[in-house]
Amino acid sequence: MSIELRNSDRLPAPQGFSHASIASPGRVVHLSGQIGTDANGNHPDGLAAQTDQAMRNIIDALIGVGGSTEDLAKLTIYVVGWTAAMQGELFTGLGAAAQVNPIAQVPITLVGVQSLFLDESLIEIEAVAVLAD
Repeated sequence: MSIELRNSDRLPAPQGFSHASIASPGRVVHLSGQIGTDANGNHPDGLAAQTDQAMRNIIDALIGVGGSTEDLAKLTIYVVGWTAAMQGELFTGLGAAAQVNPIAQVPITLVGVQSLFLDESLIEIEAVAVLAD
């Protein structure tokens, strides 16, 4: 199984993500949204810390089905009250998670939302991965 990341010259150059991923062959895995809580359900303080934990939770879910970060094809990130001023904290959190498990610059969609399931949650990340047959 391989995932090929591609960018279109018809779009602005991406920064920190790719425009598309092409996976072949394999089994598609949809990982449910993970919030930034630890195994005890505790929320760390701030967007950066919750982003780091949410991404680690996605990776743990992926490992739990026999995958790795190399199998990630797409991320969708939901952030409460998103503004462009929050980019630094978001990227700090993603970078911290990537220090433990490197993450390719897969396609990412970021959606600002009013709230998430738990009031303390600032972020939720869901993913699509493709595992080898």
